[in-house]
Amino acid sequence: MQKESKRKRIQRTKVVFEKLLLEFPDAHCALNYKNPLELLIATILSAQCTDKNVNRVTRELFQKYQTAKDYADSDLEELSQDIRSIGLYRAKAKNIRLTCQALVNQHGGQVPASMEALVALFGVGRKTANVVLGTIFGINEGVVVDTHVGRIVRLLGLTSEESPVKIEQDLLVLVPKPDRTKFSHLLIEHGRKTCIANRPKCFACAVADYCNYNLKQKK
Repeated sequence: MQKESKRKRIQRTKVVFEKLLLEFPDAHCALNYKNPLELLIATILSAQCTDKNVNRVTRELFQKYQTAKDYADSDLEELSQDIRSIGLYRAKAKNIRLTCQALVNQHGGQVPASMEALVALFGVGRKTANVVLGTIFGINEGVVVDTHVGRIVRLLGLTSEESPVKIEQDLLVLVPKPDRTKFSHLLIEHGRKTCIANRPKCFACAVADYCNYNLKQKK
């Protein structure tokens, strides 16, 4: 990465952040939760699934299972059926139960507030850990890279990487630490409302002047 190129990307990132903040000042995590455990469970369920569907399932799930011990002691088949409408529900049910067993045995039933401890849990990668750390604990250690974020930052020329891990590494250089969680929420909201995959609303895009797709369309 050349110094000048890096500087330009940092400046572009700053402008994108400011413009999207004006467009979506209330951007926030769309998953419904009341405590760290609920957000952790909801985020595990959200992999390859819409937040809308997760929220529909967790409405009853969170009434039935209210503590880490509830999940840890649950019958795996029953838990699987409770989340059956979620994609990969059997694997997710197994991960949730194992994660909550670890929370009970290693963390007193509480969700830990560190990246190292979170990614050591079953089914929890950096994306899930970043959601929990930034949203619940105000710890902006990383950038949440979901499909919206990955797609949009490539369009904006902020990275050329495809892997979420490598995309996040590039973004950590570009996004100031205090802004990382908000930056993710803004891009996700932008992806849902404006930069919709396969049918982007370029005419209504606040950052169209920085988008490779839009610039190609103008040529």
